[in-house]
Amino acid sequence: MATGRVIRAISGFFDVNDGEVTRRCRARGVFKKQGVTVLVGDIVEYEPMGSQEGVVVSVHPRSSELVRPPIANTDHALVVFSFVTPDLTPLMLDKTITSVLIAGVKPSIVFTKADLAEPSFVEAVSSLYRKCGFQTLAISAKQGEGVEQVRTLMQGRINVFAGPSGAGKSTLANAVAPGLKLQMGAVSEKIGRGRQTTRHVELFQLDHETWLADAPGFSQLQLSVPARELGTFFPEFQKVNCAYRGCSHLDEEGCAVRASVERGEIAQSRYDSYQQMYHEIREREENMY
Repeated sequence: MATGRVIRAISGFFDVNDGEVTRRCRARGVFKKQGVTVLVGDIVEYEPMGSQEGVVVSVHPRSSELVRPPIANTDHALVVFSFVTPDLTPLMLDKTITSVLIAGVKPSIVFTKADLAEPSFVEAVSSLYRKCGFQTLAISAKQGEGVEQVRTLMQGRINVFAGPSGAGKSTLANAVAPGLKLQMGAVSEKIGRGRQTTRHVELFQLDHETWLADAPGFSQLQLSVPARELGTFFPEFQKVNCAYRGCSHLDEEGCAVRASVERGEIAQSRYDSYQQMYHEIREREENMY
């Protein structure tokens, strides 16, 4: 029996790397009956067969699991948004950050195309998210500015990129890992008569301890958390001692979070995002009954 990490899944087969060799494995037939799935990123036990094949016999417990893209044990998400082209949308950024946190993954924020935006805007936005407690970089990948800092953030982690189309994820990925020719979020060309397939998820090893997922893109933006717990995924809210247990931070009299917003200690844009997300979740909860 041997242990390895699944680095690629294609048509029911799994490429498992044990640090020295990569084997093309199939999963035990009983997995389907047991409801066991094998995902890219999983640590698995497998039985080697011959020199290049094997059978996955068990899957280790996961530290995290993403649905879109389907990948396990990711511990770091680079949330990539551009300052311009497309213009920064605070709600979408905040929703992406919150979705990453809910999935149990640590986010870092990378703002791209800093060279195309006003320096005062770059500093104001970057400062806002640093104040919230997030590691934040403003870079220009095409010029190579900030790329080394991104590599440092990724060190020793299993990394996935999150962010909208056009934000520069592929440019950044290829600046960080030249030669891999990654296309974050890309879809394969049409095959045959009108059939179209999405690229598979794959893990690339950048060094002994660092991995990068080449995936169709993080789109897990449905907030799968009760509305009453949403505030726990806003780090700046947790720094405020609210007098109400289970406070929604919406209309309770004397809410410390709202008071902090009014004093400018919590950014109005972040609070606005929280309100919109809260109402979205509440509407979904109410429609369940």
